[in-house]
Amino acid sequence: MTDVTDGVLHTLFRTEQGGHEQVVLCQDRDSGLKAVIALHSTALGPGLGGTRFYPYASDEEAVADALNLSRGMSYKNALAGLDHGGGKAVIIGDPEQIKTEELLLAYGRFVASLGGRYVTACDVGTYVADMDVVARECRWTTGRSPENGGAGDSSVLTAFGVFQGMRASAQHQWGDPSLHGRTVGVAGVGKVGRHLVDHLLQDGANVVITDVRDESVRAITDRYPQVAAVADSERLIRTEGLDIYAPCALGGALDDTTVPVLTASVVCGAANNQLAHPGVEKDLADRGILYAPDYVVNAGGVIQVADELHGFDFERCRAKAAKIFDTTFAIFARAKEDGIPPAAAADRIAEHRMAEARRP
Repeated sequence: MTDVTDGVLHTLFRTEQGGHEQVVLCQDRDSGLKAVIALHSTALGPGLGGTRFYPYASDEEAVADALNLSRGMSYKNALAGLDHGGGKAVIIGDPEQIKTEELLLAYGRFVASLGGRYVTACDVGTYVADMDVVARECRWTTGRSPENGGAGDSSVLTAFGVFQGMRASAQHQWGDPSLHGRTVGVAGVGKVGRHLVDHLLQDGANVVITDVRDESVRAITDRYPQVAAVADSERLIRTEGLDIYAPCALGGALDDTTVPVLTASVVCGAANNQLAHPGVEKDLADRGILYAPDYVVNAGGVIQVADELHGFDFERCRAKAAKIFDTTFAIFARAKEDGIPPAAAADRIAEHRMAEARRP
């Protein structure tokens, strides 16, 4: 029993990464809710991050995802210049099967019990309508509909921010921020990816897409016949002439299998936790592939939901999201100066801001 307990505590505290401030395991028997709320850091302010609703293979996998995602939010919010720390929640189960109003209300009560230490929003498997329900029990809820005092869908500014990060990547890699004539492969054309395609085409890029949902692919190709589609991400990463690869689905897209065969010289996408393990960033650098850290370029959405707390103004948010270009470009410069991969440079900058906030 001691070994099992020690293993669980080590996972929760993550001592090798500085530990998490608080991890809450939530269960409501009546609605069937099982959730994990993880607060990595509140050094800069209340933890802010979305709620992921996903059918995890195990409870342990759900806990690990909450911990990884919440840590990523600390770094994302720090580099976005927000006065928020990192938090994230996961609800365990298939949202198509178990999501009910009662379950979302129960979840809202758990978030509310933290008294504002955690502010929640949408993520994979949750939508604006869901946040409207959660907000009935919890005032620390963002990503709500305009009819309910919110800003609505945050994927619009998430895609815009990724596009700015991509432009900064092009500036660093080729000396020109324009994507005109560049071939960009987008893996995942759902909430964020479809908006990213719009930006790319408007800038004159050639676009190749893939998605596990055929209907998502058809929605793009019916609207834009010039967009090419391939069967899966395995084929996409091997596409000849690919300049930029944009992972916009779930995490772990860059691993020991994909990096050696990737034809693109830039990776810049919306997915969280794209690196399957820390060594992948060095593998990318060794191949001369420029990696734009995911939590830097996909910060447009969190910029939007944070602004909602103060009275949402779209143009103000768009101006903040446009600065992702400058932040990304500065990270590349820091990486070159320090002789380290961009992901490590981004971590250093974020950690410095959090450390400064902790000083008395």
